[in-house]
Amino acid sequence: TSKEVLALEPDGVFLSNGPGDPEAVTYAMGNIRAIGDAKVPVFGICLGNQLIGLAYGGSTFKLPYGHRGGNHPVKDLATGKVLITSQNHGFAVKGTSDSIPGAPALEVTHVNLNDGSIEGLRHKRLPVFAVQFHPEAAPGPHDARSLFDDFMRAVGTRS
Repeated sequence: TSKEVLALEPDGVFLSNGPGDPEAVTYAMGNIRAIGDAKVPVFGICLGNQLIGLAYGGSTFKLPYGHRGGNHPVKDLATGKVLITSQNHGFAVKGTSDSIPGAPALEVTHVNLNDGSIEGLRHKRLPVFAVQFHPEAAPGPHDARSLFDDFMRAVGTRS
């Protein structure tokens, strides 16, 4: 539970990849919000991205064709840089590069250039962010490794 996690006084929390339908993980939404509200940095990867989207009011959908493999172009909306990413998921957060319906506290940070699906999001006020792809994948592209630096900076500002 979030109470148990917060009792450990974590510097940060990772929400890892799946598998599965994110809407079936009903216990996670309140826990994610409570950890985020405590201003503990949260970094979600894959299923973690979907759960953060759900936790803050968004919804998910099953992709017609899942994203699989190590050569998916994803645009970082802040920098305009295109990352080559490793992916393995069948669900995504509903929305466009402009917004996530039902989740006004979240902003879209990354978009898949093949189909326009949301590949990353960030809470506007809390140290909570996530990506749909796998920056930790090995072997695989290393274009997104800097996301771990972002997380460590968030952890450092909390300490």
